[in-house]
Amino acid sequence: MAKVALIEWYHELVISDFKNFNELKKVYGNVSLVSDDRVVFNIMGNKFRLVVRIVFEFKAIQIKWFGSHTEYDKINVATVQYKK
Repeated sequence: MAKVALIEWYHELVISDFKNFNELKKVYGNVSLVSDDRVVFNIMGNKFRLVVRIVFEFKAIQIKWFGSHTEYDKINVATVQYKK
């Protein structure tokens, strides 16, 4: 279920053309700006959290972390890095 929701989120962002965080916030009302251009999305009604770095100027998205809401409470969202 989380995989499908994440893929849907990805496809929505690929076809979008957000110029800044305020435009993103208009569409994703629950998105939060945290630091270093990092934003947090709630996935599947807040069951999962997705931390990404967005550089609007280059339309670049880098996934930093994805996990459950419970796991999210245990990380430092400003410094967490994706690990394989």
